Amino acid sequence: MKPAIAVQGLSKKFRRYDMHRPWTLQEALQRGLRRVRPSECFWSLRDVNFEVLPGRTVGVIGPNGAGKSTLLRLIGSVGRPDLGTIQVNGRLSALLDLGAGFHPEMTGRENIFVTGVISGLSRREVRQQFDSIVQFSELNEFIDYPLRTYSTGMQVRLGFAIAVHVHPEILLIDEVLAVGDLSFQRKCLERISQFRASGCTIFLVTHDLNIVERLCDEALFLRAGQLIVKGNAEDVIEQYLSAAGGGNTPQFSPETRTVISVR
Repeated sequence: MKPAIAVQGLSKKFRRYDMHRPWTLQEALQRGLRRVRPSECFWSLRDVNFEVLPGRTVGVIGPNGAGKSTLLRLIGSVGRPDLGTIQVNGRLSALLDLGAGFHPEMTGRENIFVTGVISGLSRREVRQQFDSIVQFSELNEFIDYPLRTYSTGMQVRLGFAIAVHVHPEILLIDEVLAVGDLSFQRKCLERISQFRASGCTIFLVTHDLNIVERLCDEALFLRAGQLIVKGNAEDVIEQYLSAAGGGNTPQFSPETRTVISVR
């Protein structure tokens, strides 16, 4: 079976610069060009290899700075790897920085059309989906207001509503479920469960181990940019908690699980 996502030898390098580096050409000439160069480089990801089969739901877990969001963004074509390859087979939709492409002076209605087309829908498809998008976002009375009048939560609602109406074959999710009130989180989980039931491949990053256990077939444990283990979600969670060794990772037990039903 052809994998939905295939990652081979993936590595990504970032550069750190001196906090006092010059920001203009004049400053660079006065202080010397050496300060323009990066002070050091670090690898956010190093030699990561895995495959995700179609229809599987895979969670990515690990401590802060492990490279989880970098991995997700590279799969979503936000940036390029320094080494290795990424192959994605299927129509992809990404729930990354929801609302990042919105224009504050345009209305919610106008942003739906612009963002929908950018996400791969035709104008006709956006028109057909428009009422459903607005209903899902629960922003009916605000849809013709400029986006600058929306709260952050309202913008997230609109961004999520647009993204889940693209009808993807592969869905990338980055910590979106941590945003919004309990009602919105429940609605997000229910929609993701619907995608899962329909055979959509889901690849998500989250610090909520409850969600990984409830939604995911498999999990990846990343640490310091390296893939530590990939396997059954419950087994990987156990290894992650064991590796945390009583650090800052919240304990995972039946008594602390989130009270959100997933159909």
